[in-house]
Order: sequence, then structure tokens, then C-alpha cells
Amino acid sequence: MTTVATPDASSPEPTSPGPNPSGPGSSQPVLSGAIAVEIPGDAVPADQVPADPVPAESASVPSAPGAPAGPAVPAATGRGRAGRRAALDWRIRFGALSLIWGFSFLLIKVGTEGYAPFQVTLGRLVFGTAVLAVAMAVKRERLPRGARTWGHLAVAALLLNALPFSLFAYAELSIPSTLAGICNATSPLWGMALSMVALSEDRPTRRRVAGLGLGFLGVLTVLGAWQGFHGLDATGTAMALLASLSYPVGWIYVRRTLAGSDHSHLSMTGAQLLIATVQLALVMPLFTSAPSHFPLVPLLATAALGALGTGFAVLVQYGLVAEVGPTTAQMVTYFIPVIATAAGVAVLGESLTWSTPVGAVIVLAGAALTQTRARR
Repeated sequence: MTTVATPDASSPEPTSPGPNPSGPGSSQPVLSGAIAVEIPGDAVPADQVPADPVPAESASVPSAPGAPAGPAVPAATGRGRAGRRAALDWRIRFGALSLIWGFSFLLIKVGTEGYAPFQVTLGRLVFGTAVLAVAMAVKRERLPRGARTWGHLAVAALLLNALPFSLFAYAELSIPSTLAGICNATSPLWGMALSMVALSEDRPTRRRVAGLGLGFLGVLTVLGAWQGFHGLDATGTAMALLASLSYPVGWIYVRRTLAGSDHSHLSMTGAQLLIATVQLALVMPLFTSAPSHFPLVPLLATAALGALGTGFAVLVQYGLVAEVGPTTAQMVTYFIPVIATAAGVAVLGESLTWSTPVGAVIVLAGAALTQTRARR
């Protein structure tokens, strides 16, 4: 995920996917474990971006590769390069980010084996918020002010964090993590379709429309449409697809309401996750009671999902966007379903038919086409 929830509405360029965060400035390296992560400053031109995760840009609407991964929080992306190099080569950090977000679906599945879906989501948000709170303390950032800003952040927190995170957790009660990871990859397709309607500056091109059609053909392939969706849990699959749709809806809302905000990126992201945590804390007692026991492995999976996939990954993504730019950083989106599928099969022993990887390739090809821009 990301820092400033203030995309630049005037920018005609597509925004980076997933939790692509913000651009550089006076970047300050922060040690998290053994990895030096850059927290970008605010001295760069803003563009748009996005955590769980989530998570590929769709026209002007980024979508979190991170439904599973980082917070799908909007952030401004700088087009310059970071003034200070990170301790680790960007390729290593890129690979680490791909693994963290790819394994997020496995962690969700393991977490729900010991705790209710809302409990997993709340734990994820608590640990993710804690990581960003530490980053804010190191950078001496404060939470944003203003009732209007907090009101819009509350809607963004629901659409980009609380709702999709919860939907994925509930979905994985009845569908394999491999399918959830592939459903997450449809976010840029939904975003492309929505942006054609909601964002006047996003003009459809033949290539993008073709990519949209190809992507949804891939979805039908994954779901085995020619077999009448035999053996498919319709409710769980619908929840996963709805979670993926929630990201671009949230991004369009953010673009229309928070563009031009002068609050810092990190404080906006931290505030958004904090609000999402409060939302879940208020809703959870209505649907589930407090756990009577605390199984260790699911608890560790939930902690890793929040601290790594929803908190730490955002900071890593910051540094990547600052150093190599959003176009290269967003390519992580296309590795997430591959890693999610491999992890589900290798670690959880989930079954895999030929239609799943073939459909996933078609989905990713379609998503890539929707991100192409006409040459000037």
C-alpha cells in the first residue's frame, strides 16, 4: 500500500497499480528488520497510486494487488528518482514484495482455520496500522486534520480496506487460496470498465477494450464456464470478485474527493488504516464473539498478514516507486496470482486443474492490455 491518499485528478496518465505509494523527496531510510526501507518525502509531483491484498493500474484507477497484500490506500507517486539509494537492490525488494503479496492469500486461508473471518481482518488491520504508526513516529508525521478529510477517508477505508479484506477472508472459507489470488487479479479489469463510465479523461481505445474482453474471457476460463461452473462455490467466488471490484470503486471515490489534499502521504495512509481498524472493531461484535482460545499458527499467520502484507509491504513499495518509478513497480501485480497459485498448491496441497493457470495467464494478458497507452 501507500502514503498520501491524494491522487492528482488533473493528471491524464494512468495511475500505478496495487498499493503503489508515493514519490521521493528527501527520503529517509528506515530499518525494518534487516531491510532498509525508504519512506518518501513530499517534495515531488503527485500522481496516483495504491494494499491486501491489493494488489495493477486500470486506466486512471489503480487497484490494489493487495487485496491481500498492502492497504489499498491511495498515494501520490513521484516520477523522479529517489535522492538516496536503499540498502538493498530494487530487484531484491521487488521480489520480496511479490512474495509477500503472493503469500497473503495463503496467510488468509491459514488464519481463517483458527479464527472467524472478521477476526482475521481485524488482526490484519491492527498489525498493519501498528507498522505504519512506527513509521510515522520515526518520520515525525501527524495524523491529518479536518472533518471533511476524515469523512472521505472513512469511505476510502471501507472500500479499500475493511470491505475487500473481509470479503476475501469470508471467500476463503469455501474457495481455495489459488482461486482467491486469481480473482484479485481482475481488479484492473473492473477498474478499466468503471473508469470508462466514471472518469471522462479515460478514453477507451480498441486495445484497452480488447484487453477488457480478453481478461473476462480468462475469468470464465478459470471458473470453468463450459462445464457449467461445476464444483465451484458460487458464494465464495462472488465474494472474491466483489472484493476485487471494491478496489477500483474506492479509487474512483478517492480521486474525486481527495485529489489535491496537502496532507502528507504517510499520514493519510496511516489514518485510513486506523479508521478501517475502528470500523472492523465496531462491526465484528455484531457477527462473531470473541475467540475462546488462540491457536498459535493461525495467529502467527494473521500477524504476518498484517505486519508484512499490510504494513511493511507499503513501505517497501514506497521505495520501489521512488527509485524505479510506478511503471516498473506496478509489474509486481502480475506476479501475485502466480505466487498465490504456487503457494496454495505447494504448501496447502490445493488441487489445480489446467483451466486455472491457463485462465490466469489470459486474465493477466487482458489486464496488461488495459494498461497500454496510445503513442503520442
